[in-house]
Amino acid sequence: MIVSASRRTDIPAFYSEWLLNRLKAGYVLVPNPRNPLRFSKVALNRSAVDCLVFWTKNPKTMLPKLGKISELGYPFYFQFTLTPYGKEIERNLPPKTELIRTFCSLSQILGPDQVVWRYDPVILSREMPVEYHARCFEQMAAALDGMTHRCIFSFLDFYPKVRGTLQKMGAIEMQKADMYQLAEAFSEIARRHCLQLFTCCEPIDLSQYGINHASCIDAGMIEKILGCPIHVRKDSNQRPGCGCVESVDIGSYDCCPHECRYCYATSSEKNVRRHIADHDPNSPLLFGVLPQGVQISEKDMKSICDGQMCLL
Repeated sequence: MIVSASRRTDIPAFYSEWLLNRLKAGYVLVPNPRNPLRFSKVALNRSAVDCLVFWTKNPKTMLPKLGKISELGYPFYFQFTLTPYGKEIERNLPPKTELIRTFCSLSQILGPDQVVWRYDPVILSREMPVEYHARCFEQMAAALDGMTHRCIFSFLDFYPKVRGTLQKMGAIEMQKADMYQLAEAFSEIARRHCLQLFTCCEPIDLSQYGINHASCIDAGMIEKILGCPIHVRKDSNQRPGCGCVESVDIGSYDCCPHECRYCYATSSEKNVRRHIADHDPNSPLLFGVLPQGVQISEKDMKSICDGQMCLL
């Protein structure tokens, strides 16, 4: 099985010690996002986990642990979000120059094929028109030249829980004309820096610009990392436009202190602070304790690797 760590919070940035402990223990307890009394016990032993997919905006503290994860035998790759926004939007991220250095350090450790750049989301406003994004994308692509071969971007979604915040900061719902203009500009820049471009969960067809729909949890990438075919289906739990294959997410909502104003995974800063205070790196839970009356079910975790052809 593929393990996602995580769409719900930034495990590499804040919880990498906990993750390493869970890999050594061989399991994790994951709460059901819709039912606080139901948990899944997810096996993390190497025979069940074929690949780990990390999602992060700042994996700097995790870099010293990558060798230990590799020594335990786990293949993995990173989705690294790097955008041009300042602290008025991404409140608790380091300066972009530092994040670019971290990106390059990660790529030098793993190689450019195992680090995917996410320019996600593209936020349009009066202060940040298409021309602003084209200029920033050019600067970042130049700084990351040779450090990655793949870039995924998406247009800002006005989720109900963040719509008011986005409108207050002047974000504009993007029109098709804006999308085409941005895609054309990004495509020309990407060609100069040998980047493949993909969109994440976008229905619009941008193939005329050489931009395809992404599979962020990508069967082809995973097969290349593993050196063998895998047997996996499209993930039916994601949005209709998502091209990702099946995975099991081991994260939890409301525990990421980056405080990005566009984030759908945080309902309140108060919840985040409370959950961080309840985090124990030695616990099978990301935060808190098991409630009374809890129901724990065993997640079906089977290898999807074709064992006869796998080179591992």
